[in-house]
Amino acid sequence: MQQTNLRDIAIVAHVDHGKTTLVDAMLWQSGTFRDNEDVQERVMDSMDLEREKGITIMAKNTAVRYGEHKINIVDTPGHADFGGEVERTLRMVDGIMLLVDAAEGPLPQTRFVVQKALELELPAIVVLNKIDRKDARPDETLDAIYDLFIDLGADAEQIEFPVLYTIATEGRCTTNLDDDDAWTDLHPLLDQILETVPPPAGDPSATLQVLVTSVQRDNYLGPVAVGRVEQGTLSNRQRVSLCHRDGSQETAEVTALFTYEGLQRVEADTAGPGDIVAVAGVEGIGLGESLSHPETPAPLDPVHVDEPTLSMAFRVNNGPLSGREGDYVTSRQLRDRLFDEARNNLAIRVEDTDAADTLLVYGRGELQMAILIEQMRREGYEFCVGMPQVITKTIDGQQMEPYEIAEVDIPETHMGVVMERLGERKGTMQHMVNNGTGRVRLTFRVPSRGLIGYRSKFLTDTKGTGLLTHRFEDFGPWAGEIPHRTTGALVADRQGKATGYALLNLQDRGTFFVAPGDAVYEGMIVGENNRPQDLDVNITKEKKLTNMRAAAGEELERLPPPRDLSLEEAIEFIRSDELIEITPKRFRLRKLYLDPHKRKKAQMA
Repeated sequence: MQQTNLRDIAIVAHVDHGKTTLVDAMLWQSGTFRDNEDVQERVMDSMDLEREKGITIMAKNTAVRYGEHKINIVDTPGHADFGGEVERTLRMVDGIMLLVDAAEGPLPQTRFVVQKALELELPAIVVLNKIDRKDARPDETLDAIYDLFIDLGADAEQIEFPVLYTIATEGRCTTNLDDDDAWTDLHPLLDQILETVPPPAGDPSATLQVLVTSVQRDNYLGPVAVGRVEQGTLSNRQRVSLCHRDGSQETAEVTALFTYEGLQRVEADTAGPGDIVAVAGVEGIGLGESLSHPETPAPLDPVHVDEPTLSMAFRVNNGPLSGREGDYVTSRQLRDRLFDEARNNLAIRVEDTDAADTLLVYGRGELQMAILIEQMRREGYEFCVGMPQVITKTIDGQQMEPYEIAEVDIPETHMGVVMERLGERKGTMQHMVNNGTGRVRLTFRVPSRGLIGYRSKFLTDTKGTGLLTHRFEDFGPWAGEIPHRTTGALVADRQGKATGYALLNLQDRGTFFVAPGDAVYEGMIVGENNRPQDLDVNITKEKKLTNMRAAAGEELERLPPPRDLSLEEAIEFIRSDELIEITPKRFRLRKLYLDPHKRKKAQMA
């Protein structure tokens, strides 16, 4: 018998279009929180990194009660680097709510999500958010969404989607912009979900099938598999078959079964088709695999995601300051942590290398790598990472590399410099739209290599007013040499502490990353040279004592502050012969070979 009072929906959009804010409003208006309850904004963004960066990284699910119905809502990431989260999430739902900024319109990640939803034949509800923006253009945005659906091959039924207009920050929506009195709370949106999204189609009496879309660690229960019951009925203390990706199977017992109410995980005795569940006791089950009946197993097709496009080398920190700030510093600890990440994140792949202290991590983009590095740093790990390298393929004897579609939204005054920069990086412009608002939207096809290290330059060139988004498109012919960093590095030639006297005398050489008193060592990168070559400098030199006395503060007053690189900027900055030393307290830039003689030999080899 079908569960007619249940709906499963994913809320998807480009980054910063208001998904998490809208879910907050739906939770409040459905009565999930008490009127006097103290709840943080963007309550679904539970990770510290999500709150700091203002983006969703991990897909999460919640449930709201609306009348006699239960609506499971999954909030997904909007950034293309976390596409693996989006792809596995869409397998858990029967429909999507596509949220689009009424001013910005559909952007690259919008296209990616819609394409995946159409492939799975999921019905869509389109919500135009931020209608209160002064530059909102809902009619043009809606036309662009129709064009997007048509371009992606949507059939006549898929393109007949309902449209609502919302102001998520105020928890209001309407179906008619021409009627000011039509604005109300979010109940019309909840009604539309019940009407558009079909109930789960699975048969509760059929053979059990549960698709596992996430594996979470619990200090008391051990690994907890989160997924959706496709058909059959899952009971607590039931024996199940773990159906692995390679076709092998093993049995286990469900030791605890949970469903979701609001933001809470609540114990349940049974769960039927459409229920999103958390299952303990199934240690060894992998992401994208399935649970089934032990005697007559019927495994589901495993979840597959798009291939990674770049790799980074993670290696043990062998610098002179290693082991002073981190809790986990050995190659075994680093290896265990990375392989554990690969098991729980479909978009990450880890491989051993010929060197015992180095592993290769494959992923979707620089931001995804930066998030992983930052998570490990906060957990107490100490290690080094190298420059991102794109993954190449050989097809019919020709070397191929990944290409991306990059969209830039910039003021007209910055068009020239952006086109010039992307042209240098082998980008070709495919499309240009001028909305008559003083801003233009340019679409480029660029090798993934060309976008490594470009974001910070883009923000500088557009004086912080530009928006840059990109998504993987396909593999194409090798584009040739692409300039990365045109400046050299200032490298410390000995160990010690940086002095204000040395920094002041070396100011004309370039920009420094360290301040007086900072510990440095031979081979550590302490600044950026004004010239293309690397330059070894003595940054620990002290002023010779004489009978003439002067206030030490005079030197520090004339010394500009050091350039403080963020982790993303450091990843963009380093070259192939350089590393970032990551510790829980700080990160430093260094050369791969600390000894200058070994560096010269490596360059000549």
